Amino acid sequence: MAGLPSGGGVWLHGLHAVAAALGNPARRLRRLLLTAEAETALAARLPGPWRIAAERVERGQLAGLLAEDAVHQGVALLAEPLPAMPLDRALEHGHGPVLVLDQVTDPRNVGAILRSAAAFGAAALVLQDRHAPPETGALARAASGALELVPVVREVNLARAIDALKKAGLWVVGLAGEAPVTLAQAGLGGRRVALVLGAEGEGMRRLTREHCDELCRLPIAPEMESLNVSAAAAVALYELARG
Repeated sequence: MAGLPSGGGVWLHGLHAVAAALGNPARRLRRLLLTAEAETALAARLPGPWRIAAERVERGQLAGLLAEDAVHQGVALLAEPLPAMPLDRALEHGHGPVLVLDQVTDPRNVGAILRSAAAFGAAALVLQDRHAPPETGALARAASGALELVPVVREVNLARAIDALKKAGLWVVGLAGEAPVTLAQAGLGGRRVALVLGAEGEGMRRLTREHCDELCRLPIAPEMESLNVSAAAAVALYELARG
């Protein structure tokens, strides 16, 4: 079992991520590995029959198959990556805000942002393909099922994607610590917003900033320079939902 090749698939792990993938008809499934204990827990979360037969394994076999730090809870699912979704289709997924990430590369941050996006009704997450993590088990587990709920759009050119969002009627707001107004002061009520967040430390790139309609900040204490990007996304999405 150890070192079993994935053949281009993705090993998803953890009860939330696997249950969500099993319940997503768009997700193509290949193998489902469960310990006896995990099978009971998964059935309580998602009653069968499932779309794929489960294979019983021991916890040690999963430890040899997955990354060393994977918190798998006794369950692993080999699946095909979700099919790519074009931006125009993703915008039809819902009427909520759209998140745009500019070179946010940590899969756990992206997963946590997806989780907040699902919680606050965001319609989609837009990434630049070359400077964003691929779909991985770590990303899916951090998303806690949200990877199956929020469309992820990967674009070659982020500036062009932002222009496309503008043409679709969205008001593009970049989060920047030095912006003159807070998100609450920007008067965004009634507007559909695309919220742009940059990488931690560096923030948005110059070209990305120039394509935003407006820059806003979060009202954090002056003693703290910035928030973790996933925390900033959660706070900003809450503010948009509240307004």
